[in-house]
Amino acid sequence: MTDLPDIADELPPDRSLGFQVRRCHRAFDRVLNAQLAREGLASGFWYFLRALWQENGATQKRLAQLNNVTEPTAVAMLRAMDGLGLIERVRNAEDRRKVNVFLTPRGEALRGALTPHARRINAVAGEGVSARDLETCLRVLKKMSDNLAAEAARLADAPLR
Repeated sequence: MTDLPDIADELPPDRSLGFQVRRCHRAFDRVLNAQLAREGLASGFWYFLRALWQENGATQKRLAQLNNVTEPTAVAMLRAMDGLGLIERVRNAEDRRKVNVFLTPRGEALRGALTPHARRINAVAGEGVSARDLETCLRVLKKMSDNLAAEAARLADAPLR
């Protein structure tokens, strides 16, 4: 990594990848949450709805993985969504320990209502940034996520001192 301070040097926020990604994520989240609130939805619903629009019928465990949250966090979010009639949780017929999650017609209908807002938020974030730079950004962020996932797995497997 060029142009970044040596690990032994101070790492000011404006040169920290982690700080800048978190700052950007929080800005996205604030705008998204404001939009969701207008629809009467809780802030975390978007991520689970989006995952279900891609994998309707996924297990609770899979939804936790897709959203990078713990299973108890996923269960709490899904319980709230179930209470609003956005999803239906069904015990898996082949493995009764598993619970599959399906969108209700109301949950599916939110796709048409919410996706334009998500596109607009992305467009606002990308204002003044070339299409080429946006593609590079997406590619770099994916690579960094992959690198960090591999490091997390390595650390999970490493013996504690």
